[in-house]
Amino acid sequence: MPTITNPILPGFNPDPSICRVGEDYYIATSTFEWFPGVQIHHSRDLANWDLVCRPLTRKTQLDMRGDPDSCGVWAPDISYADGLFWLVYTDVKRKDGSFKDAHNYIVTAPSIEGPWSDPIYINSSGFDPSLFHDDDGRKWFVNMLWDHRTRPLKFAGIALQEFDPASGKLIGPVTNIYQGTDLKLVEGPHLYKRNGWYYLLTAEGGTAYEHACTFARSRTIDGQYETHPDKHILTSKDAPFAAIQRAGHGDLVETPEGKTYLVHLGGRPTTQNRRCVLGRETSIQEAYWGDDDWIHVKQGPVPSLHVEVPGTRNDTPYWSEQRYSFADGELHQDFQWLRTPEPERIFALEDGKLRLFGRESIGSWFEQSLVARRQTHFSYDAETTLSFDPVDERTMAGLTAYYSRYNFFYLAVTAHSDGQRELLLMSSEMSWPDGNLRFPAEPVQIPQTGKLKLALSIRGAALQFYYALEGEAMQPIGPVLDASILSDECGGHQAHGSFTGAFVGVAAQDLNGTARPADFDYFIYRPEHHASDRYEI
Repeated sequence: MPTITNPILPGFNPDPSICRVGEDYYIATSTFEWFPGVQIHHSRDLANWDLVCRPLTRKTQLDMRGDPDSCGVWAPDISYADGLFWLVYTDVKRKDGSFKDAHNYIVTAPSIEGPWSDPIYINSSGFDPSLFHDDDGRKWFVNMLWDHRTRPLKFAGIALQEFDPASGKLIGPVTNIYQGTDLKLVEGPHLYKRNGWYYLLTAEGGTAYEHACTFARSRTIDGQYETHPDKHILTSKDAPFAAIQRAGHGDLVETPEGKTYLVHLGGRPTTQNRRCVLGRETSIQEAYWGDDDWIHVKQGPVPSLHVEVPGTRNDTPYWSEQRYSFADGELHQDFQWLRTPEPERIFALEDGKLRLFGRESIGSWFEQSLVARRQTHFSYDAETTLSFDPVDERTMAGLTAYYSRYNFFYLAVTAHSDGQRELLLMSSEMSWPDGNLRFPAEPVQIPQTGKLKLALSIRGAALQFYYALEGEAMQPIGPVLDASILSDECGGHQAHGSFTGAFVGVAAQDLNGTARPADFDYFIYRPEHHASDRYEI
């Protein structure tokens, strides 16, 4: 069979759940605070994947205004039964501190493109829910249990309860079926049935460098579950030099020919400081069932960079320049925005341009005008042209490399308090103790009228911004900046607390509250090979 290089979904695509319908495979991944919610990719050969939809598109399904960074949609689960796709997801409203507010829902659709139903609320006892369709027609809902008392564990185990689709409610007793191993932090449950065994795949160790896939089984669905003889069927925790780190949170799928594959999240840290700028990505491993009815990863528990799959991957689209035009009045599916189900308040596609309406500050958890795409390469260039007429220092618009509220770089067209238009380079780096803005360069006065071309170049951890006035050549502005802060490891939380990835895009703010517009003519994302890049596809 052909060999591909992991990951199969590069860039921020964590917590994969996979299902097969006939010859078609679907993977759902987490989107956290980015809207619309949940990414679903499709493949027919496990090698080539295309984004087919983001099903949570309207306010009745998802409203994340106020959700903190790395909250929102966690760990969706996708399955197919009874002629429907079933999508289970969590909307996390609070994650820091002793408490978590995590609300679990189910939506369904007759086809992957939709229409997707309004959600059924299920419970809020924990996160990472999934739905198991048993061969007797019954359905079972599992999620991790959260115990704010830590008595004895915050990650208290895996809860099982029957789901009645007719009433849309959980019925019967709640059973804590599995408390995990000594690695702790058990989460991410998925149930399977094979040869009279119920199998439970979980994630353990947190989502940093101790992450793992743990496997267990029982003759009855409600336990007792015995842990796999190897405990963890996949992990990088004991292999610090493996290409794929942080490996865990997986799901299983079987091909029509009977081969088994495990999809899982992982990160590719930079060599200098073990920072995963591309976030947690989705990779794939071939697995097999032993004579003892236990599963094993074919190339061993350490995730492999190179894996055999049925198809041959076409890498041309991945390395092609993407020039996004707004002339057709549609926002390309590569782009997302933050939190709000009312995008008409933050942007419009008018007169062949992307028009942003200045709203709250960059990093706001409520309503900020920021439209961006994932960084999916270690090195790339980005460029746009902007028309904007600021009135003072509280109105600004420009180009941003963004991770979260406290981790971003921003080159903005703004004005001084006297109305003089200027370019202002800003950075926010959580490594600085106060979390306040820094200004790495002196502001550059620019003419009061005319378009500005703004660009940035990232080569590994080195970030350089550029600008050009109309009819003039591009020139750098500011020093070379440290792009590696746009990573989970620098996201403003402890090791297990930041969950997204770097984005690049455009933004506009009007802190006066008048929604001053900014027009962007196009957006270019150009991947680049670079000597500092490690384990690039």
